[in-house]
Amino acid sequence: MSRITARFAACTAENRPALVTYVMAGDPDLETAQAILDGLPAAGADVIELGMPFSDPMADGVAIQVAGHRALKSGQTMRRTLAMVENFRKKDAETPIVLMGYYNPIYIFGVADFIAAAKAAGVDGLIVVDLPAEEDEELCIPALEAGLNFIRLATPTTDERRLPAVLRNTSGFVYYVTMTGITGAAIKSRAAVGEAVRRIKHHTDLPVAVGFGIKTAEDAQVFGRDADGLAVGTVIVNAVAETLNDGKPTERTVTAVHDVVASLAAGARRARSAA
Repeated sequence: MSRITARFAACTAENRPALVTYVMAGDPDLETAQAILDGLPAAGADVIELGMPFSDPMADGVAIQVAGHRALKSGQTMRRTLAMVENFRKKDAETPIVLMGYYNPIYIFGVADFIAAAKAAGVDGLIVVDLPAEEDEELCIPALEAGLNFIRLATPTTDERRLPAVLRNTSGFVYYVTMTGITGAAIKSRAAVGEAVRRIKHHTDLPVAVGFGIKTAEDAQVFGRDADGLAVGTVIVNAVAETLNDGKPTERTVTAVHDVVASLAAGARRARSAA
């Protein structure tokens, strides 16, 4: 059983959704990003998505775009991102880490080399938002063969004809994007999200996490009634940005991120009891 599967099973046993937290590797600098990453489990994160900085992030809202640019400006590289995971694993052998981002940095690194290095560092899965199911031979299949989960995105436009192809080689969990747009916008309808989660679960036994638009503990409480997981990124990345002084971290930066995660975790834990 993979760490991802085990963690979702544990959360289900506790009758609550898993909190899936996104942070950008290297934002605002390597040392601060490592401290943020290392403290996420204690703050309440069940699964961690670690963003791979990229200069042209087409699916990300402004907050995450800027976070990626801060990271690149500070000197973040793919090797440094993998080293962050390796350092995290010295202290935590249980919390799943999923690398999330775009294919270009992986392609430049070299697919085989990247998969081997990610596996060695302690990565559990990948979310690569710009590789469709038709390109599974490019990265998805080799990753699965190496023992990495490959998490696919489904969206409101993924209809009944398309969904089987999306799910075919998906593992770990399914990431349901709640809207047709970029990260950070507001979710318009809890009922529509719940219906979409139920529709996807008719096609798969995998957990379904919902993301794009969950910002508060109240959001986590509401959307956690339907979903197996809650993926949150923009509000966490904003917590970094709001504490910077002239682009540099302050003594509040790490604590601010962990406080936001703790609040979201508390909302997620209330989700089922409040249903």
